[in-house]
Amino acid sequence: MKNSTIYVIGTGLSHDSSVCLLADGKVVLGIEKERLTRKKHDAGNDRLAMQYVLDRAGITLEDVALVVQNENFGMFHDGNLRYGDENRLLTDATQVVTISHHLAHAYSAFGPSGFSQASVLVIDGCGNSYEDCMDLLPSTLLDKIPPGCEHVYFEKDSYYTSSDGVLRAVAKDFSSWGARGQPLTPPTTMHSIGGAYQAFSEYVFGDFNDSGKLMGLAPYGKPGRFGLSLFDFRDGQVFVCRDTLQAFTSPAQSRAALKADFEYYADVAHWVQTEIERALLYLVHDRFERCPSRNLAYAGGVALNAVANSRILRETGFENIFIQPAAGDNGLAIGCAYYGWLEMLGREHVRGSGSTYLGASYTADRIRRAVAKRGDKLAVDEDADPIARVAQMLADGKVVAWYRGGAEFGPRALGHRSILAHPGISGLRDHINTNIKFREDFRPFAPSVLAHEAPRLFDCEGYDSPHMILVFDVRPEWRERLVNVVHEDGSSRLHTVTEESEPVYFRLLQEFQRLTGLPVLLNTSLNKRGMPIIETPEEAIAFFLDCALDVLVLEDLILTKLEVKADGHDRVRGLIDHPREYHIPLIGKRIAKVGLNYVPSHATPDGLQGNADEVVLAFSDTPDTLTLGPRAAGILRLCDGARSYGTIAAQLDLDLSDVLRVAGALARRGILDHVDRGRHKAAAVLPGYR
Repeated sequence: MKNSTIYVIGTGLSHDSSVCLLADGKVVLGIEKERLTRKKHDAGNDRLAMQYVLDRAGITLEDVALVVQNENFGMFHDGNLRYGDENRLLTDATQVVTISHHLAHAYSAFGPSGFSQASVLVIDGCGNSYEDCMDLLPSTLLDKIPPGCEHVYFEKDSYYTSSDGVLRAVAKDFSSWGARGQPLTPPTTMHSIGGAYQAFSEYVFGDFNDSGKLMGLAPYGKPGRFGLSLFDFRDGQVFVCRDTLQAFTSPAQSRAALKADFEYYADVAHWVQTEIERALLYLVHDRFERCPSRNLAYAGGVALNAVANSRILRETGFENIFIQPAAGDNGLAIGCAYYGWLEMLGREHVRGSGSTYLGASYTADRIRRAVAKRGDKLAVDEDADPIARVAQMLADGKVVAWYRGGAEFGPRALGHRSILAHPGISGLRDHINTNIKFREDFRPFAPSVLAHEAPRLFDCEGYDSPHMILVFDVRPEWRERLVNVVHEDGSSRLHTVTEESEPVYFRLLQEFQRLTGLPVLLNTSLNKRGMPIIETPEEAIAFFLDCALDVLVLEDLILTKLEVKADGHDRVRGLIDHPREYHIPLIGKRIAKVGLNYVPSHATPDGLQGNADEVVLAFSDTPDTLTLGPRAAGILRLCDGARSYGTIAAQLDLDLSDVLRVAGALARRGILDHVDRGRHKAAAVLPGYR
């Protein structure tokens, strides 16, 4: 080894695969494979991600003391050098250790927790099979595995205690694989809490990876519709009631079907969330009684349920809780690395910061080259300290893409790859969902708040939420002022920010508070539906130009759009808060096709003549269509980039205020863009207007 630093690589090859690098006991780099391939939940071969961390650290595999890995099915029985029909970076000379799934999850939570002693809980859909587990003791098993079935029973939850930085299993539960064929069957183990949640995610949204959406939909539902129990509890074990699953026979076949029977599916989501919370509280109470502790470290996909997490924190015997921010399988790489350091190398547990900023930063030269390639589309201002300007833009209602430093590791954007907006300007939430994120309108947004101000606005006294993984009620007197970050039930998934955790983002929040009186910003990840969070500056610019974002901050560069048309006039994309008489609309770039619905006329034999009563719009970013009624259709037909709203109102003999009201609604959905020819030219046509 050429370097005195001791490096350990951790790698997880499940879905959401990732690689991280630990240096002298601290995680210094990490990347999820999907960020590099741009394929959501990408899995399999780790070559690309491993090369990323080695290159960014300026080392080679020869400098690495140990590689620790996990594969959910198979445990690399076919060898370490190939995976998924591809060569890996590993060689015969590389020291490689393979560990089982829940053990990797457990170390991912304990390693960076900051706890010297803790209990560790892992709950997910499916871990390794019984025959592959490395942490089995006869006293830890909650049930016997039938002889000959060791290969078809898989981990569903595990509980550990720590001693001198090493974990020992206290209780482990297993489940057989779920049988497919019914309209609603877990796509994983039959009796896991995570599997049940995934099954209902697939039932409502058609994708078992959409469990987070199910949690977001739940507050729109009402209790009492389903007098059924999803789970049965016996002797510390949780079982899924299969008869209950068979009662659900109407899965949503499309987004249109979900919208058509929204109340039913919202009630399903509400019931499922309630049952999940009931099961989790039962399980956590049982595990605490088996091995009490002041501290709990928690991981596994179920640990991403922020609503349940807050109840675990407040209603169980644990005083402190650390939830791995990348609680799903993307966090396995972190656990593998810590296992290598603590258990294999026998090194001292180094107190972790819990930081998620594990991505590599990009150089100023790389950023400027990326900007230069799109120079004809961008107006660029350089500001060594853009805080004041950006805070003013946010106060004015602009939606800002905030790209600074290395990317966060995990599913939450925490001030390095974020979309930011004013939390209180009405309409911004719907605008961001529709025209920037291109996702369902019921999806909530989280507030980033100065940590010392949080208890004044949220019912979170005594609790921090630095990783946006806990939910708290918004105090009633603040709900209207924070309308864009308050969910349907009056709660918010909170992100508390300190100067130590992220000093630049902390200063931005401070400046925004000085301007508005609000120590809060709407914060959501820099991506759209189905897209991994942005990794590179080139991706950030491409995304910025392809949606209705107003501003992109790339380190010390402030970018706005300058999209020049052939006639020399600028197309203005994004939210226009208040369309004016002089604005000149044209069909938005989001529109892929415009169709007309005619009411047939009987004036001619063939009936081809008629009145265009409706306009049907097809979009470039969603399979949904939108049908506009006669008034909106009539206005849209005249939005040709030449006529102003004043001219359109006059031609249609409509009241100008009605035209502007409809125009505002169309613009907020990206149906209309605008040509900016300047007020001075408009005034020549429409004298006296201001």
